[in-house]
Order: sequence, then C-alpha cells, then structure tokens
Amino acid sequence: MVSSTLAPQPSWFTAKRLLAIFCIINLLNYVDRGAIASNGVNGKHSECTKSGTCSSGSGIQGDFDLNNFQDGVISSAFMVGLLLASPIFASLAKSVNPFRLIGVGLTVWTFATAGCGLSINFWSITICRMMVGVGEASFISLAAPFIDDNAPVDQKTAWLGIFYMCIPTGIAVGYVYGGLVGSLLNWRWAFGIEALLMLPFAILGFVMKPLQLKGFSHTGSKRPLTSMQTEAVASPCQDGSFQTRNDSMDDSKSAPGILNQLTRFWMDMKVLLLDKVYIVNILGYIAYNFVIGAYSYWGPKAGYNIYHMNNADLMFGGITIICGIFGTLAGGFALDRMTNTISNAFKLLAVATFFGAIFCFAAFCFKSLYVYIALFAIGELLVFATQAPVNYVCLHCVKPSMRPLSMAMSTVSIHIFGDVPSSPLVGVLQDHINNWRVTALILTSVLFLASGIWFIGIFLHSVDRFNEENELQVSVTDRSNTIPLLGETTQSL
Repeated sequence: MVSSTLAPQPSWFTAKRLLAIFCIINLLNYVDRGAIASNGVNGKHSECTKSGTCSSGSGIQGDFDLNNFQDGVISSAFMVGLLLASPIFASLAKSVNPFRLIGVGLTVWTFATAGCGLSINFWSITICRMMVGVGEASFISLAAPFIDDNAPVDQKTAWLGIFYMCIPTGIAVGYVYGGLVGSLLNWRWAFGIEALLMLPFAILGFVMKPLQLKGFSHTGSKRPLTSMQTEAVASPCQDGSFQTRNDSMDDSKSAPGILNQLTRFWMDMKVLLLDKVYIVNILGYIAYNFVIGAYSYWGPKAGYNIYHMNNADLMFGGITIICGIFGTLAGGFALDRMTNTISNAFKLLAVATFFGAIFCFAAFCFKSLYVYIALFAIGELLVFATQAPVNYVCLHCVKPSMRPLSMAMSTVSIHIFGDVPSSPLVGVLQDHINNWRVTALILTSVLFLASGIWFIGIFLHSVDRFNEENELQVSVTDRSNTIPLLGETTQSL
C-alpha cells in the first residue's frame, strides 16, 4: 500500500469560495465593459446648433473631443489586446503556474484600468484599453479550467453556467454603474473605483499558495525536487502527440527557449485543428456569436424602427439581461440533469438553438409589440441556454493540458469570425435593403445554421478527455499536487 498525503489547503479556502472569487472577478471584467459603453462614462461630443449655440460635451468623447470613429477605436483596442494575449497566456500555462498567471493578468488589468482614469488624450486611453484586454486574457483562458477541475462531477455544467451568468449581469450593472458615477462624480472615477475593487484579487493571485491545474506540473512548487525526482518534458511526435523524457532538476530549472515554446504552441494548434469535435463546436459557436453580437449592437435600433419603441434601449436591454441570466443558468443545470457528456451537450446545443431561432424568427414576423416581446424573450431564453454546454465541450474534448489553449482559441475565433464582423455586415445589409424587419429575419436565420452545425456534433465520435493523462507527466512524488481542491483527504493506492 502506497499512500500520499495531500498538502493542506488554507482552512478558509474551498472549491465554492474559488467559484465565488472567480465569479466576482468575471463580474468586474464585464462591469468595466458595460461602464465604458454607458452614457455616463462614454458621454457625447460637443454639439452646436445652426443658431450658433453650443453645448459642452461630456464623458470620454467630450473631454477628448473624439469623433465616432475614434470612439469606436477605443472599444476595438480592448478586443485587440484580448485576442492577441489569450493564446500567449494559454501557452505560458505549460511553463508557469496558471494561478500565478491569473495574478499577473489581474495586476495588468488593475493598473491599465487605473490608467484609463488618468489618461490625458485619445492615444493614452487607447493604449490603456488595449492593456485592459491583455490583462483580462489570462483570466478568460484559465478561469474555466480551474472551475472545471474543482466542480462536483454532477454539477460541472451548472458551475460553468453560474460563472458565465456574470457576463450579462456584469454588463447590466456596468451600464447603471457608469451612468451613476459619471453623473454624480466624473467618468474618471468609474475606472479608479474598478481598479480598487480588483486590486485585492490581483494581490491574492501572488500571496496565496498557488493552485495546480489538472494536467500540469510546474517547478515553482514550494517543495523543491530532490536529485531522485524527475519531471517530464514534452517532445512532439509525428502524430501530434507528445512523448515524455525525464530530466534532472538542473534541466527542469532551465527556462524553455522561445523556439521550443513556439514549437509546442504549433503542435498544440495542430491537435486542436485536427479535432473534429472541437472544430464543429467552434464553428457552431461562431455562427451563434455572429447573431448575438449583431443583436446586442443593432437590436435597440431595429426595435425602434420596427415597433417604434420610445424606450428601445431599456426594453431590449432588459429582455437580454434577464433572459441571459436565467437562460445561462438553466442550460448548465439542464445538461447536468441529462448527464454531462459531450454528446448530450451537442444535443442540448442543437435543440435549444433550433427552438430559440424559431421563437426569435417568429417574433420579428408579428406587428404587435407585445407579441414580439413575449416570443423574443422565450427565444433568447433558449438561445442563452447554450453558454455552459458549449464551453463544457471546449473543456472536455481536449486533454487537461490543452484546456487553456482550447478556451483561448475559442475566444479568439468567436470574436474574429463572429461578433466583430457581424455588426458592420448587418449594417451593409440594412443599407442595401433598407428594411429593418427583413434584416432582422435574415440575421436570425443564421441561428438555424448554428443549430445545424451543432446537430452534426451529435453523430461524431466523442471522448471525454478530462481524466486522460497529460503529455507532461507528473512524477509520482509530485502527482498529489495536481489533485483538485475537492480531494482534500488522504488517499491510498
């Protein structure tokens, strides 16, 4: 009988507290996104009437005298930082403890957000917004794998649903928060307060004993390796897998060269691109996000023009927020009830998106505002039920060590090919046909494409790789360090 005793965790630290911490961080990330889009923070530029009377501008746009193009660049700068840094943090997770990487990212986010409040012109705030995206990239890539590791087996998708529920909630709170702070204090205070709220979590990422992510072994452990202990180093094989070799402690301490890091990254990318389950899942997610992104941008304007809503922003935003929260939670709990497997996830994705598309499509066919609201709310509730299942597939169709890269490339793909091009393309379509109802119907039809792609996934041979050994094998002595937080008792083999 060989026994191994797990290193004791801090008495206050549990898996549920980890989920709560990550949810608060995720909430703050999206509060920032909502705040910068709010009228109180974003503001408006100065305007002059024909009579010569001019009104002073407000917010970022007014203080820096930005035109609409420059105002849009500020938003895009955040996305550039996020998309460029996500794969980098995912690759670094193989050589640096992922929990420490989250701490680094949150620190960058904190200082960059504070910098937004101290910015002096268009270029300074643009650079700061780009760095905010860089800081968030580490959390986006690594938080979901940590939650997946520590969630109870029969509640994994529910926990992911709770985590992703913070997206619509955070954006909604950000709108209100930005408006209040902008009107009561000044738009600069909004960023300063956000930075202060995030600072404790950035510090926590450094001072607390780092957590191990399943499938990884790092040399940064408090207990050093002895001369008899070895750590496996991955070398790529022709089939895209990795063959391990044991190196001494001196070799394990040496930092991997840039060439080795790039080689590993491209080998991992090859594995992802050859994984049919992953590709089908991401293609469906891109089509889905294409519609959701355009809805969020053009929805209020389409609602105003089709149904002559005086409060289109509030009406459309309220429906999206409420349905986003309840739909995301419902999707996670539903998959757990069905038994959380990849095949069941695809079934839920295909069915929920198909019926959601039917209700959303039908909503735009009716002339009655009240019928539209009822049908569209049901449709969005079903559509948002996909958030937890689609990310569950991203996490479980790859080996544990591939999860950060899987999440990072998912984020990159759905933005580059999904919501980023959808808004201008829908604008071009509307300019061409000049009919918002027809434009909305054509856009909603893309949801049927997403449902069809995910339907194909049901028939693919899928294997849940969550419990597969990682290519970076952990030595027998150190293997206990990689066991999730839920296993906090002594185990015997």
